[in-house]
Amino acid sequence: MSDGAPLSRLVCATTNAGKIAEIRNILGSRIELLPRPDGVGDVVEDAGSLVGNARLKAAAVARAADAPAVADDSGLEVDALDGAPGVDTASFAGEGATDAENWTKLLAVLGERPDRGARFRTIAMVVWPDGRELFAEGTCTGQIARRQRGTRGFGYDSVFVPDDGDGRTFAEMSAAEKDAISHRGRAFAALVELL
Repeated sequence: MSDGAPLSRLVCATTNAGKIAEIRNILGSRIELLPRPDGVGDVVEDAGSLVGNARLKAAAVARAADAPAVADDSGLEVDALDGAPGVDTASFAGEGATDAENWTKLLAVLGERPDRGARFRTIAMVVWPDGRELFAEGTCTGQIARRQRGTRGFGYDSVFVPDDGDGRTFAEMSAAEKDAISHRGRAFAALVELL
């Protein structure tokens, strides 16, 4: 928890350009997002959970910047795959896999299976240099499309059709449309309320 003073600035732990733009759009003018300090190396995300991985990233950057840092970790949980890829979403097709390699593998594994239900989960977490922390979760349920559609976004956006949408994938929506219903939008909106 914070000391009662509202936070107006947070150091962003991610280096993913797509995530940075999305988080900035969601936070708007309420909280200024500062860049990750130079010299902070890659954080090994080996906690085994979304909460644990978000904590590892935010804590490392909070220590390096000596300021409150925000991180998120997201996972795609596919019903037909017993919740996989989950915490391994970013490396579903192997370490260092591209977004296209990951969603291509997902479509190949699912093939023509009729059960295509899935959910995205995001943990958004702030960690202070003294170890205090605060986090919120956002979830978005949907379906995995049978083929890639759309050119916007990143990750699995071009194969995820949210239940709260109109049949388009995230990658076919504008940033504002996606942020209004996405897992990350919901997690960060909830986090701002807690702050």
